[in-house]
Amino acid sequence: MTEKPLILVTNDDGITAPGIRALIEVMNEIGDVVVVAPDSPQSGMGHAITINSTLFVEQLKVDDGKQKEYSCSGTPADCVKIAVNQILKRKPDLCVSGINHGSNSSINVIYSGTMSAAVEAGIEGIPAIGFSLLDYNYNADFEAAKIYVKRITENVLSNGLSDDVVLNVNIPNLSKSDINGIKICRQAKGNWKEDFDKRMTPQGRDYYWLTGKFVNLDKGEDTDEWALEHGFVSVVPIHFDLTAHHCIQNLNTWNLND
Repeated sequence: MTEKPLILVTNDDGITAPGIRALIEVMNEIGDVVVVAPDSPQSGMGHAITINSTLFVEQLKVDDGKQKEYSCSGTPADCVKIAVNQILKRKPDLCVSGINHGSNSSINVIYSGTMSAAVEAGIEGIPAIGFSLLDYNYNADFEAAKIYVKRITENVLSNGLSDDVVLNVNIPNLSKSDINGIKICRQAKGNWKEDFDKRMTPQGRDYYWLTGKFVNLDKGEDTDEWALEHGFVSVVPIHFDLTAHHCIQNLNTWNLND
């Protein structure tokens, strides 16, 4: 590629979040950057899109970087859609989402706004990566993460990705010297053991606050959860074809047309 790649940057924590500022810094070393990100936190939005209300986009400048930046009133998936269809003059060479404050490993991928933005880019035919750091602290230290963000991004630009595949990258909350490297993994089987904390407003109306604990049900040593627990950056290739292909032959034996 003779000219710099055009890189779309987005996230779900909002355009001013430290994670996306760290990601922008790295991407500015690699290509020409355009940022389209939510104007407020959108964590846990999954692949929601805005269809029953208006979307607002505002060009702004958050720091002294050379990137163009736009805040969007919608979801992470909205940000990618409006970037591709209204803001960018051509399809970007890459979309990166994150760096998320907190894990998107295992089952978390289906709830994640960070990963849904990456998946939406994949649907548009754009190579995409979602990056997450296993630290929910707003003031998390992203210095070690930036090393792996750059390495993985450069490899995707050099090698490409298979059609319909995006990468889910999770980075342990460790110093550079304590990270053991990168592992290509599968998504661990796990779920959330959820609970709702029932409370009451001063006006006497009941309300609920979702709480829960993640449960890893997978003992395999080839999973993202295993990699992260052992100090590795996990890279899981995911795709948005949800067909359970292994079930088709069995379902065809059912008497569905009688």
